[in-house]
Amino acid sequence: MALLYIATSNLGKLRDFSAIAAPCAIEVAAVPSFRELPTVVEDAPTFETNAQKKAEHYSRFVPAQYVLADDSGLEVDALNGAPGIYSARYAASPNHPNSSDEENNAKLLRELEQVPEERRQARFICAIAVAKDGETQATFRGVAAGVVLREPLGDGGFGYDPLFWFPPLAKSFAELTPEEKAAVSHRGQAFRSLLQWFLDSDIR
Repeated sequence: MALLYIATSNLGKLRDFSAIAAPCAIEVAAVPSFRELPTVVEDAPTFETNAQKKAEHYSRFVPAQYVLADDSGLEVDALNGAPGIYSARYAASPNHPNSSDEENNAKLLRELEQVPEERRQARFICAIAVAKDGETQATFRGVAAGVVLREPLGDGGFGYDPLFWFPPLAKSFAELTPEEKAAVSHRGQAFRSLLQWFLDSDIR
């Protein structure tokens, strides 16, 4: 079975990637000793450039292997695209440099408290870069459009999933099964494009 390394320690992301890769007979695994490696400052201006920066950095620790990294987030129209590339640390501050999913969700709800339903459109965006020995090989992008709810709904997923209503399935992302989410999510779209590239390139 072919193996792709993923530059993450996020169990939710690993779950999402594994569900998509399984039918292709491709195994995904976190970069070995990921938490012990030097981190990357995600200061690039776009999802794509942040993903490339991470993929190139972590691929140097797994020589001759393909390493993918993603940068993803939520863009809300009524907030001029925020939280965008700052999605994972939306509620952070100089005295509180990291923020939890719960804190980020709470801030998003506060920001949208006065915004009516017809103006709560949003989209999840995912950019994936795959690198080998410090050089980007390809990048991929996926988008899922929806609406921000007024309160969390569902017990699954992670991040903003409980607040993201997906009209085609009439569920929040946190209510989707792993199979449903893999089929429609921004991460699923981008990762399937990567897998197709991987299979077509015959580089396994």
